[in-house]
Amino acid sequence: MSSSSSKAEAAAAAGLHEALAEELYQALRTRHTVVPLRTRHPQLGIDDAYAISLGILARRERAGERVIGKKIGVTSAAVQNMLGVHQPDFGFLTDRMHIPDGGTVRIADSMIQPRAEAEIALILRSDLAGPGITAAGVLAATEAIAPCFEIVDSRIANWDIRIVDTVADNASCGVFVLGAARVDPRRFDLASLKVRVWKNEQPLSEGLGSAVQGSPLASVAWLANTLGAYGVQLKAGEIILSGSLVPLEPARPGDRFRLDLEGVGSASVGFA
Repeated sequence: MSSSSSKAEAAAAAGLHEALAEELYQALRTRHTVVPLRTRHPQLGIDDAYAISLGILARRERAGERVIGKKIGVTSAAVQNMLGVHQPDFGFLTDRMHIPDGGTVRIADSMIQPRAEAEIALILRSDLAGPGITAAGVLAATEAIAPCFEIVDSRIANWDIRIVDTVADNASCGVFVLGAARVDPRRFDLASLKVRVWKNEQPLSEGLGSAVQGSPLASVAWLANTLGAYGVQLKAGEIILSGSLVPLEPARPGDRFRLDLEGVGSASVGFA
């Protein structure tokens, strides 16, 4: 292949990435869904999807948002089977995604098809830069853990996603809620930590830390190594969402969710 052909192909790919980033950004802002990317552009791979997600992030930053963390998703068998995505995704958290504990999400203002999931969040005290990060390295770099609800949302119609669709769509990020507790992770075997979730004061689900790749520490190590391949660090002070311990649950106006992370603390969120 000639260098001119290579340059033309690279330019075409970059143009497609920008067009799809703009499409998904406008879908986020105006609360509408789009046809799955993979069905329209079957040539797209994960590297393309990540480039699209960076385009969305750049637009959010130009609008005044600030990155405060990262997330890994689709880590548990229950969520993978529910969504038909059989490998983890990854994305960025911004300050405008952070909802206060006990707060209310107005769906009509900011979301399309939200689903709630219970997680263990890690708050870092030092950087993690892959490759070569291990679970032990994640533990050493973690200041505290916190109970967390992530409210995922998809700009892809009917949650009809595969890995390219969700990585491009910033890992189907919506908003997240951290409980008040900040606890030293060295006090626990994180794989054995149990979460219980209630919806409208009725028991909904429960799960263990082992649901996410055997342990939240292993999950975050995967994230650090995966993002490290793109030259991205997990940074000191950032919030890292390690993946859902339970199946995703649709959220509608009037719903209220509460979780208890055994021995750590609780979190709650409502919807209007």
